[in-house]
Amino acid sequence: MADRPQRSRLAVLGSVSLILIGLLTVRLWFLQTVDAQGIQERVREVRSRIVKLTPERGRITDVRGRIVADNQRILTITIDRLVIARDLPRQQMWDRLSGVLNMTAQDLEDNFQSKRYDPLQPVPLKEDVAEDIGIFLRERSEDFPGVDVREDWRREYPYAPMASHIIGFLGAIKENEVSMYKNLGYDPNARVGQFGVEQTYEGALRGIPGFVKYEVDSLGNVLRELDRKEPVPGNDVQLSIDLDIQQFTEQALQTEISVRRRTEAATVMLDDVPDPKYPAVTYYKAPAGSAVVLNHDTGAVVAMASYPNFDNRWFNSGISAEKFGQIFPVTDDPDQSILVNRAISGRYNLGSSFKPFVAYAALHSGQLVGGTKYYLKDDGYYQLTSIPKERCQLNVKCIFKNATCGNGAPCRYGRVNVVDALAVSSDVFFYKIGEEIFSERGNRPVLEEEVRQFGFGAPTEIDLPYEFVGTVPGKDLKKRLAAAGAITADEGRSYYVGDNVQFSIGQGLMSATPLQMAVAYSALANGGLVLRPKVVRATWTPGTPTTKSGRLNFAAGVLSKDLSDAVVTRDMNMPAEIRDPIVEGLTRVINGPGVRSDIYHSTTGERLFKSYPKNVLPIAGKTGTAQGFGNLPWNDSSAFGAFSKNPEKPYTVYAYLEKSGYGSRAAAPVVKCIFTALAERTRVDPAVPADPLDRSSVAPATSQSLTNPLCLVGSGSTVRD
Repeated sequence: MADRPQRSRLAVLGSVSLILIGLLTVRLWFLQTVDAQGIQERVREVRSRIVKLTPERGRITDVRGRIVADNQRILTITIDRLVIARDLPRQQMWDRLSGVLNMTAQDLEDNFQSKRYDPLQPVPLKEDVAEDIGIFLRERSEDFPGVDVREDWRREYPYAPMASHIIGFLGAIKENEVSMYKNLGYDPNARVGQFGVEQTYEGALRGIPGFVKYEVDSLGNVLRELDRKEPVPGNDVQLSIDLDIQQFTEQALQTEISVRRRTEAATVMLDDVPDPKYPAVTYYKAPAGSAVVLNHDTGAVVAMASYPNFDNRWFNSGISAEKFGQIFPVTDDPDQSILVNRAISGRYNLGSSFKPFVAYAALHSGQLVGGTKYYLKDDGYYQLTSIPKERCQLNVKCIFKNATCGNGAPCRYGRVNVVDALAVSSDVFFYKIGEEIFSERGNRPVLEEEVRQFGFGAPTEIDLPYEFVGTVPGKDLKKRLAAAGAITADEGRSYYVGDNVQFSIGQGLMSATPLQMAVAYSALANGGLVLRPKVVRATWTPGTPTTKSGRLNFAAGVLSKDLSDAVVTRDMNMPAEIRDPIVEGLTRVINGPGVRSDIYHSTTGERLFKSYPKNVLPIAGKTGTAQGFGNLPWNDSSAFGAFSKNPEKPYTVYAYLEKSGYGSRAAAPVVKCIFTALAERTRVDPAVPADPLDRSSVAPATSQSLTNPLCLVGSGSTVRD
């Protein structure tokens, strides 16, 4: 009886054994017959290696074909993860390579462990190695199993730092973007456009990667080539930027900023004596600025300068993270921000440079009954009439005044119409518009709706990243600001007549970018067409040949996409009876005359532009001084916009200099210089390639200045406007 359980257990074990043997037999049969081809494929895969071939990135040129972003062939040392994991301890390999590559073993290990790289692809250990190092490693492949020398491309910027905010730079894919780029077929270790045109036109510039498939032995040595697909280079991108005008614009901007930093700001007075709370002598900080030159017939950006600028060669220079932090320190101070294109990202109060659009609103809406025949006596002060006197005596500001005329008292312009008011920048005239266009229209947002036609409060849709849209005052804006904590809940509860009064002189909650202002001035220049600005003129298929001078020969190239035609986002159909008075007022800003009341008041620009060649290239323009923090003079920012009246040279220019003083003293000289250059009455140096990058420097970019700064010289207005 005792043997019976034992025999049962043996029977069970025997049955299990037979079942297992049967399963193994079936599996063996399946592998040898049904899946034989699949096994062979996997064997071949194990014995092969695919190396991706990086396409040459498309070149970027200025409008004349000068190459501003090019490529240089470089060698990159890589290592196969599978080979080093199987055949050689990593530390031993790093010890061998560290002397050859002039890197520490820890740096090599860090690169190997980096999550930036595709785990199925060879790991880049060092880029841009010398040719002799590549030859050395190739000849000693048995000592460096799995190590390979790959041909790559490095981006070059021959004219850096010129136009760096427009061109941009390449950088590693950010962690939060890896999946997106992977879905587009990128390797995680690829370098992609991170700013400017390099980012916006990444798809056109990148090209199509290729590959080569090798048969390899167990050590990773290449036995033969199995397959190859050549990469397709990216398209070339032709900018609308003229490099000579771009260089001149940057030089004029930086030269004037340097001048303003050496200029004393006005002294703060208290009862006709200097206010002891503030320094007796204060210089303008002038930390930053920008200037935009547009073709107002096509929307093409001819030049766009932003300061502080940077040298985009730093981003592929191989400097350490510590050095990079020295050059581009992290800061919460907007004055110190370097990697910001202020022309499209600077949201600024506009001061009186905004008044032409308020004048349009008043004329177009019928608020100025009789148009140019409507006159107002400007005594220097304006008192709101829509607010009860008892409220004015409590806590409501009801009296507003003009800017001072240099003697501490507000300017008194006497009897003025809209043309005069633009010429001498009468605040009182525009205060009245601001109040009455609101209070007499049932508190409807008439002014807001009218100026939005010029594109304020909306993106211009320029082909550059990180554009800000600015703000247009209104009930909805105040609610959003209150919800965001930018203003108090009480302030955000309603939109008041005082808000509209500040709005009418470009202050308060009104803000826009210099580019938006250039687009708006362009609409005045061309009769009401709001154009989409663009920095790219065309893209060209790969292979456009170069001339002997090194420029792309577009005549021998193949056009891929023509982007030169004007794109009209809105046709305002501006009638002459509305446009002409505005243009006349802006022309008088430049040429004079001013107005006479008790004394003669010159316009805000006629003294400065006295030496300007008006007969060669007539222009119309407007100054603006945006009041800064605490209403302190050294916090005032300077603005000036102008456009050509010559249809053969359809240019619009707008400049904005932060914390630099009056509009006629800082921004206007920059615009004057640019138009003098466009009139061919001052020297414009041809752009030449930059000197090699000084890697010992910690400056973001080399400084620039005008060869002949005399075009900046002139007597600006003493009016804070």
